[in-house]
Amino acid sequence: MFIERIRKTDYLLVLTIICICFFGMLMVYSASYPYAAMNYDDPKYFFHKQFHSLCIGLVLMAITSVIPYRLYGRLSPILVVLSILALLMVLTPGVGVERNNSQRWLSAGPLIVQPTEAVKLAMIIYFAYIYSKKQDYLDHFWKGVMPPLFILGLVFFLILKQPDLGTATSILLPCGFILLCTGVRVIHLVLLGSISIGGIGYLAISAPYRLRRIMTFLNPFEDPDGEGFQLINSYEAIASGGVWGRGFGHSVQKLGYLPEAHTDFIMAIILEEFGVFGLLFITLSYLVIMYCGVRIALKTYQPFGKLLAIGLTLQMIVQAVFNLGAVSCLLPVTGIPLPFVSYGGSSLIFMLISSGILLNLSWDEKTNIHKKPS
Repeated sequence: MFIERIRKTDYLLVLTIICICFFGMLMVYSASYPYAAMNYDDPKYFFHKQFHSLCIGLVLMAITSVIPYRLYGRLSPILVVLSILALLMVLTPGVGVERNNSQRWLSAGPLIVQPTEAVKLAMIIYFAYIYSKKQDYLDHFWKGVMPPLFILGLVFFLILKQPDLGTATSILLPCGFILLCTGVRVIHLVLLGSISIGGIGYLAISAPYRLRRIMTFLNPFEDPDGEGFQLINSYEAIASGGVWGRGFGHSVQKLGYLPEAHTDFIMAIILEEFGVFGLLFITLSYLVIMYCGVRIALKTYQPFGKLLAIGLTLQMIVQAVFNLGAVSCLLPVTGIPLPFVSYGGSSLIFMLISSGILLNLSWDEKTNIHKKPS
């Protein structure tokens, strides 16, 4: 069995994920060492923390790749309950950790985790499993379509209270794609899509700080020393990189000009140091991951496996689009990290867990490609 799995491993997916992870490690070091040296007296402070997360993530990816994905479906109700409890704990005074006016983390001694990363995965598993079981009821809006959406609405509300509209929306979209792929009636999709777009639009302009972000997105130069400061310096990093880039480690904007350069705006440093070639590498990597994920979904006969592969793949791509759009000012800033690349242990670990599940799905579809679904 072990030899068989080695032979049938999706090496293109594995190689792409490993390459982008190790490239991300290099860029976390390059983008963070001036800030780390000034604030922690250790230029490798963030690099070491990210490396530990990468090691944990790779081990968990290997483990999840050999666990039959059907087990996650059976555990999905428990995963959702644990997700809701974790989100409630984040919002509990004295339990949740607050940073930059947001309460999004839980602390366990020296370990600080962001539960929303686990919640993203749990909701995708739950949606894929529930809707795979509701194939005979999808024509009935209240009986077949709505029940999982109530759970999604509760999760969306709890994340919104952190407050984090960007992450809440990034969970909503892959779940919406899963629903789209179930064969639900078009009228139901139009109704739900209209309500979702209208609701997100209202939430985006109803809070003053979100409205300021939108106005900054439209014209960051109106407030160059305030809300537009980060975007303008991102522009400068991208422009100064040009086609060839300044070279690895030679970014100027990371020297205190671009805040948190190793997290949400790490792509600006990549473009400054590697130019167009950095953009091509990152874009090609995500396109390959999307290709592998869609290929796995198309070749998987089991409805749950098919929907799960779609959800996991779209989760990675949606986050990448949100991040790249924010850095280039094509989308408002949401604070969503660049998958596999940005500094952030929770994000990296759960992205690698998702990759492990995709690998298990790829082994399953290759082993059972000539079998009919049960």
